[in-house]
Amino acid sequence: MVGHFTGVEVFAELIRNALAHAASEGWSGMVWSDPGFQDWPLREKVVVDSLHAWAGRGRTLVMISSQYDDIRRMHPRFVAWRTKWDHLVECRVCRGLDAGELPSALWSPQWVMRRMDLVRSTGYAGDEPQRRVLLKEELDECRRQSAPGFAVTTLGL
Repeated sequence: MVGHFTGVEVFAELIRNALAHAASEGWSGMVWSDPGFQDWPLREKVVVDSLHAWAGRGRTLVMISSQYDDIRRMHPRFVAWRTKWDHLVECRVCRGLDAGELPSALWSPQWVMRRMDLVRSTGYAGDEPQRRVLLKEELDECRRQSAPGFAVTTLGL
């Protein structure tokens, strides 16, 4: 999809479609960013199936969030997938920005999606090179201001 979108269900469908395309087209990497990933359809079997199909040698997923508590609680299928594929997934916690300043976006070299209004789930999706470059620069800056987070296992003594 290219163009403006509105609504949580449209947003979720964009995520589902993007991950299906990532698997079928062999996207090498993705960056996901969101204050908490509450509205992302990561709990769904179809999404995790797409991630299984996408995962493989040379693939990378960078996640940037303000916190990962909601993912642990709301998306157990994704958490299980992430445990298996931890070597492909880098989770970062960005405390340098307020949650409202952290982009809600999915970036890939082929296509991007960004929600500008999280309450109404409005945003834009497209494959224009300039849009991809600008979003990547913004996400790279968020990554620079972040630290590792969302460990697969909790070590204790």
